[in-house]
Amino acid sequence: MSQVPDTLRYTETHEWLRQEADGSITVGITDHAQAQLGDLVYVELPAIGKTLAAGEACAVVESVKAAADVYAPLAGTVLAVNEALAGAPELVNEDPYGAGWLLRLSGALPADLLDAAAYRALTESA
Repeated sequence: MSQVPDTLRYTETHEWLRQEADGSITVGITDHAQAQLGDLVYVELPAIGKTLAAGEACAVVESVKAAADVYAPLAGTVLAVNEALAGAPELVNEDPYGAGWLLRLSGALPADLLDAAAYRALTESA
C-alpha cells in the first residue's frame, strides 16, 4: 500500500501539494504514481519564472516503462525546481514526499483538492 501523508493535499491526477511557511506551494507526484511508473530515469521540469495555468502539463517524468505528464494543480508562477533530479531522478522513487519534490509555485491552494482519506479511497478503487 502506498504512503499517503495526512499533512498534504492531492489531485486526482496523482500530484501532491504542500503549503510552505513562505506561502509557496511545493508540488510532487505521489508514492502511488511513482510506484505505477517504476524506476524513473529522467525528469523534465519547467523553467523558473514560467507562468502555468491550472491543469497545464508542466513537467514530464520518464521511467523504464513509460513517460507521464505532471499537471499544474493550480495557476501560478514557477518559483523553484528541484535541480537535484537532473542527476538523480530516482529521488522521486526513493522519497516522493521529501527529496523527490518537483517544483514550487506561487499561488493559493485550490479548494477542490483531495485530503489524504479521499486520495486513499481514489487509489484503492483503481
